Amino acid sequence: MVSSSTLTTKPATTQPGPGEVAALQTVSKRYGSVTALTEVSLTLRAGEVLALLGPNGAGKTTAVSLLLGLARPDKGQVRLFGRAPQELASRVRVGVTLQLSGVPETLTVAEHLQLFASYYPHPLPLVDVLERTGLTGLERRLYGKLSGGQRQRLHLALALVGDPDLLALDEPTTGLDVGSRRALWDGVRGFIAQGKTVLLTTHYLEEADVLADRIVVLNEGRVVAEGTPAAIKERVAGRRVRFVTALPLELIQTLPGVQTVKRDGPATEVRVAEPEPLVRALLELDRTLTGLEVTGIGLEEAFLALTGQREKVAT
Repeated sequence: MVSSSTLTTKPATTQPGPGEVAALQTVSKRYGSVTALTEVSLTLRAGEVLALLGPNGAGKTTAVSLLLGLARPDKGQVRLFGRAPQELASRVRVGVTLQLSGVPETLTVAEHLQLFASYYPHPLPLVDVLERTGLTGLERRLYGKLSGGQRQRLHLALALVGDPDLLALDEPTTGLDVGSRRALWDGVRGFIAQGKTVLLTTHYLEEADVLADRIVVLNEGRVVAEGTPAAIKERVAGRRVRFVTALPLELIQTLPGVQTVKRDGPATEVRVAEPEPLVRALLELDRTLTGLEVTGIGLEEAFLALTGQREKVAT
């Protein structure tokens, strides 16, 4: 347990770097006997999407809470627009989409937006927010009558209505169909094109791969990787080999260089350091093998390897 005497409530002031929007600087945070973050440093810059990834319990929620001023660090410094994140001047420049609970179901879409707009000095026109989030025509719909995808779009609208410079997206496309998800991605790109910043947490690794300029991977409260999506994938050497075969997984696991094996419908997918020896062995063992593909490692495989969740054999 960290005693109050050890808390750093007023750390030495460090000037923000060029383009910095928000930062954690060697931050640690504990909850009783549980260490949530240990010496974590990360920076959000103007005009970028930063994806914060990690398995459950990795410390993502704690990191976001610190950046938004919802919690204070035990050690280290947190900056938001060069200020303490608890200051009103910082907080009015942030929009947040959270998995809202306890939202009054008897208020309409327009009433919710009008209420949130009243919290900000220079909110966007409601008609613009409705159009940008695909809610035009739903202004009089009660929150309780919205579908799951419509609620997600309203949560985004509530985050945008204050015209923020930093948008924190927490699982923004949960419950959305493919078309709605891609429309939201386009909206994020338009937001970034204005020189603004997005902090994204998501379990859809494709979403991070498509949207993020940089990715920070947390595991057990520490940063284990940081870089562009391409750089993160390059951290894990190897190739992915996909094919259709009747060979048992247990046999494939013993072939040269195999790291992981799994079934994906009728196909088998193997992660391997060097594909050529494996391909030769497969063709010798199964003359009827079909659908052979060799591709680079994706973000999902890199994420599993970096966070110690790599599977050996999956049926």
